[in-house]
Amino acid sequence: MIHTVNMVRTGIVGLGYWGPNLLRNFASQKECQMAWGCDLKEQNFEKLKRLYPSVQFTTSFSDLLSDDSLELILIATPSSSHFPLAKQALEAGKNVFLEKPMTVTLAEAEELQRIATEKKKKLFVDHTFVFSAEVRKMAELVKQDQLGKLLYFDSIRINLGLIQKDINALWDLAIHDLSILNTCMDLSGATSVCAHGSCHFGSQEENVHLHITFASGFTAHIHVSWVSPVKVRRTVIGGTKAMVIYDDTQPSEKLRIYDRGIDNDVTKPDPFNPVYRSGDILIPALPITETLAVEAQHVLECVAKDKKPLVGAAEGMHVVRLLESAQQSLRNGSIVIPL
Repeated sequence: MIHTVNMVRTGIVGLGYWGPNLLRNFASQKECQMAWGCDLKEQNFEKLKRLYPSVQFTTSFSDLLSDDSLELILIATPSSSHFPLAKQALEAGKNVFLEKPMTVTLAEAEELQRIATEKKKKLFVDHTFVFSAEVRKMAELVKQDQLGKLLYFDSIRINLGLIQKDINALWDLAIHDLSILNTCMDLSGATSVCAHGSCHFGSQEENVHLHITFASGFTAHIHVSWVSPVKVRRTVIGGTKAMVIYDDTQPSEKLRIYDRGIDNDVTKPDPFNPVYRSGDILIPALPITETLAVEAQHVLECVAKDKKPLVGAAEGMHVVRLLESAQQSLRNGSIVIPL
């Protein structure tokens, strides 16, 4: 097959739950030449064959590895297989895009980063929400100091969701909130992690509360669940100057900036101090786009033009580090100091 100029020849492994979404969004980009689709189960790509007649489908991952013209491999398989598949792809000289979580241990993530650096290949991690207009705006507000000193991060991500067998709700859902937090905060500054969860329908926790503290006094609380009767995806960031609410369930106007807070003067211990401030609510005009399409375009551009990824191995490792600490806290019922 001829490699078209200025197009990134791409393959995907894993066409079950999330893979078809990746296939659709990458294949629709003008910078992408989707060449291979791979899954162990042929029934997972029977329908896709009709939708993508120019794509070769196979049950053998080695077919992708042995294609010397293939530049990028998208991996959307169960979490436990991320490390061995990504390792093989990187060692075969391919750039790799890994579905979240990057790996199931920090040691595996560090090894993948080492191989990617050694092979001079790019390693992307699918933290999709980082590419949403709302999250980018939140990060911009923080960077420009429009929120003031950050006080807290409070996030709820609950729904009647797919109960998984290989990972719990923490690794499936909280990873989104941690990736959002990572755009506003240096996660390496976390000083303690505490997680509590419960499981009723299997061996994996379906409902988890995660609490993280930072040296600055900033705290983050994340609640995730697969067993809620309603779908809630709401994030609140509180600062001394302003506060932000991001509600992803809204069809539009998902981000609101509140000029609200508390002005406290410790030198005035009187009944009129502190003073509660309640000002305007700003709803910024943001583009309505499919976030995964924005991410796909970014990944392809990074490969084609040798640009630094917005979410690479380092960002993936920051999140896995906290998830691993939270998992330890879940199991031991203790507060964990991240390594």
